[in-house]
Amino acid sequence: MRERSFAPSRIFIYLAVALIAAAWLAPLAVVVLNSLRTNEEIAQGSMIGWPQHLAWSNYAAAWSGFCVAETCAGIRPYMLNSALVTIPATIFSTLLGAIAGYAVSLWRFRGDNWIYGIVTLGLFLPQQMRLLPWTIVLRDIGLINTLAGLVLIHTIQGLSFTTLFCRNYYVAIPHELIRAARIDGAGFFRIFWRIILPLSGPILIVTVIWQFTHIWNEFLYGVTFTTGQQQPVTAALIALSAAVADIPQHGVQSAAVIIAALPTLLIYLLGGKYFVRGLTAGAVK
Repeated sequence: MRERSFAPSRIFIYLAVALIAAAWLAPLAVVVLNSLRTNEEIAQGSMIGWPQHLAWSNYAAAWSGFCVAETCAGIRPYMLNSALVTIPATIFSTLLGAIAGYAVSLWRFRGDNWIYGIVTLGLFLPQQMRLLPWTIVLRDIGLINTLAGLVLIHTIQGLSFTTLFCRNYYVAIPHELIRAARIDGAGFFRIFWRIILPLSGPILIVTVIWQFTHIWNEFLYGVTFTTGQQQPVTAALIALSAAVADIPQHGVQSAAVIIAALPTLLIYLLGGKYFVRGLTAGAVK
């Protein structure tokens, strides 16, 4: 057994995994180190180096002092904008996806496969194709340059993924359970709330983590449909980069990137284990 543990194939696998991990972590390490270096250190050296003194002031400036789009309040208000968009859009898209997945998997009706195919068709359409239709819709209902407009976009756009995840999970639930509930007089929503939803913990965790990460990190819709103080944090980071183009502030920019990434990092650290369990429980069948 000991000889097998040092087999060349096993060593090659470890080296390959280590190289892949290093390639993924190297950009993050560079950003973290630069967030703790002063601009003088970076200017006198290079973008790769250890901080001589920990410049925690970069984080304070990025959070509440640096000027973004002519407003010197840091990225704090834009983090709040992202939270006001991400949390409700994640909840709505997950709940609607669960209902839709339940309908097309356990509550069969004429044309259900067509509806399921049309909904999942959204997975294959590039985001750029959707900009013009969404511009017309938001203009007509008066939600251009509002956080409510972004919530609507991300809720609708997320239905393809959430419906796919939930449908693939619900097909494993015995149909006899649904038939027995219907014989007892339970209707569509009663079965959903009393039977389906309590069984949906693993897949709901998967969809929540997926949707939260995707919506928080998305910037195309934020840049296109919002301006000024209504922008999410990803759009503010672009505005910050443009504002310091003449006089680079790499330390502050790196600190702003780390702060903006913290919510998604925390979500994965706290729920990563359940995310893997949910996927293996049926989300990718």
